[in-house]
Amino acid sequence: MFLYNVTIKVHSGIQDEWLLWLEQVHIPEVLETGCFVDARICRLLEVDDSEGPTYSIQYKAATKSDYNRYISLHADGLRNKSFAQWGDQFIAFRSLMQIVN
Repeated sequence: MFLYNVTIKVHSGIQDEWLLWLEQVHIPEVLETGCFVDARICRLLEVDDSEGPTYSIQYKAATKSDYNRYISLHADGLRNKSFAQWGDQFIAFRSLMQIVN
């Protein structure tokens, strides 16, 4: 199994609306691609929240091929939707991890 982790710092002015959009729109769209079997949202603690909270969204892929399919076929379009909705009110970085245990 693989975890595709997206860490996002959100401007405090959009936090509530963004979180609702994430839960009701974005994550369902990502899961509808069929590339991931599960997703979870975590909020980072013990970090500087002065400019807004930081979240980690973790998508679980059964295989590396599923993750690669998401990146090649779906990632750009869904990222563009995020920027169209929220502009520069968030920053994100992504990482891929293999579940060992």
